[in-house]
Amino acid sequence: MYKHIRRTRNLARYHQIVSVLARHGFGSFLESLRVDRYLPLNPMLFRQNAQPTHLSPAEHFRIALEELGPTFIKLGQVMSTRPDLFPPDYILELARLQDNVPPVSWLVVLESLRAEYQCDPGEIFTEIDPQPLGSASLAQVHAAVLPDGSRVVIKVQRPNIQALINSDLDILADLASLAQRTSWGQLYNPVEIVAQFAFTLQNELDYRREGLNADRFRVSFANDPHLYIPKVYWPQSTQKILVLERLEGIKIDHFDELDAAGYDRHQVATHAARMLVKEVMEDGFFHADPHPGNFVIMPGFGPGEAVIGAMDFGMVGHISRIDRMNLIQAFLQASRQDAKGIVHHMLRIGAVSGRIDEQALERDIDRMLNQYYGQPLEYIQTARVVEELMQIAFSYQITLPADLWLLFKTLAMMDGLARRLDPQFDLFQVFGPPVQRLVINSRMPWEWGPSLLLDVENLAYALRDLPNIGESMLRNLQRGLLPFSLSVGADKDTLDRLDRISNRISVSVIAAAFILGLALLFPVARESQMALALVIVAFIISFAIGLWIIYSILRSGK
Repeated sequence: MYKHIRRTRNLARYHQIVSVLARHGFGSFLESLRVDRYLPLNPMLFRQNAQPTHLSPAEHFRIALEELGPTFIKLGQVMSTRPDLFPPDYILELARLQDNVPPVSWLVVLESLRAEYQCDPGEIFTEIDPQPLGSASLAQVHAAVLPDGSRVVIKVQRPNIQALINSDLDILADLASLAQRTSWGQLYNPVEIVAQFAFTLQNELDYRREGLNADRFRVSFANDPHLYIPKVYWPQSTQKILVLERLEGIKIDHFDELDAAGYDRHQVATHAARMLVKEVMEDGFFHADPHPGNFVIMPGFGPGEAVIGAMDFGMVGHISRIDRMNLIQAFLQASRQDAKGIVHHMLRIGAVSGRIDEQALERDIDRMLNQYYGQPLEYIQTARVVEELMQIAFSYQITLPADLWLLFKTLAMMDGLARRLDPQFDLFQVFGPPVQRLVINSRMPWEWGPSLLLDVENLAYALRDLPNIGESMLRNLQRGLLPFSLSVGADKDTLDRLDRISNRISVSVIAAAFILGLALLFPVARESQMALALVIVAFIISFAIGLWIIYSILRSGK
């Protein structure tokens, strides 16, 4: 009942989503989910022609998500880290999703500030620039000055964005439940994907979390003279407003200005790479959006010394110690050209299922390793390697933690930025020493000892419980009870479908009986005009019921 009310409430947004996706050539996919069975939508809406036709399906998909607004843009950005779900051309297009939208008028922003602070913003800031520094689908940023003279930036959430996102998340949950019934859905569990996305997006709307991310980076890099993290002004920050120290400098991709200021671009690239190395290898917590707009170059303590100022901490990734060790293991096997070892390692950590063709996967990995064997590292482009990995991941449905794919994407972005700063820059050379130290440490007793002791302790507990378990099993067998249960049944969707089929059969039998009975009564009813009229009306009604049954079967396609 609640779902029906929710669908009715979101009907206009449903219509917009279906229209946009159909116009870009994805109406048949929605039609295959039988969306029209649950919503009063015109079936012709699903059959619009994609325009313009010179674009690829992946480009159409990206443009459609951009047209649908912030929720779908964020969904696309999240899906760009799931190469097991989409082909590489789709992943590359999703990575290009643009989150730049026209700014909200200053009067609307001022009203949002007043509503959030419950007072006039002039009581908190002595000056606010009405012209935004940047505008995105969820928020826009304005420069401001605090009463003590501190220069800050205000990140303000767009008004009414929460209501739109809640509506879109309801719709995505509905579509995911329909997709769950397909063979694709049974394999990838879209309901769980949408639930995790909803959790992530709702967290992103709480700017206090972004502030905590900034504080965490600030503490981590407190002793690094080459990286600066802005201060968070917590008294002025709320769930919908984040106030940060304003960083002023040269954009990291304004190369002519960097050269004119006397900065060493190779040094800048090295500092940026070392930042990522520390985040990944030591902290397990990394800035996952290293595009040029999020970094400025500020003067350091000496002539030509560069300090990188980082911004925008809404998108971050987490890499556990186990994930790091798995990556190192895969890296060592790749350096030995051991394709078979890589496949076995992926099977061991559950990245691939036992149903795949292991020999075919081994051949494809071996082909990829041979392609780069012997090449100088400076000639190997990380973005190209990641693209080939995505192709293999999609072909063999390799499932890795989302943060690992986010790390690969971040590495490719950082490698591209570093090579633009210095075409001869070698990102692998910067990662080499920390990786070697991590490998050496992993072989030391103080690293593997605690986990070994924990395994021995768990084994001791299991052995201690084994006699009790065996005794319980024997008692159950004496009572005629099996120590396991076997159930065979159908899921709710199958039962619902069988219920609909049985209803159709019942109505069809009743309608047929009425038609046959009326045909037998027709000769008798001819003697009375009233009886004849009743028989004719009943015959028309029975015939209409039959037509309705035929139409419902054709419409559902089942």
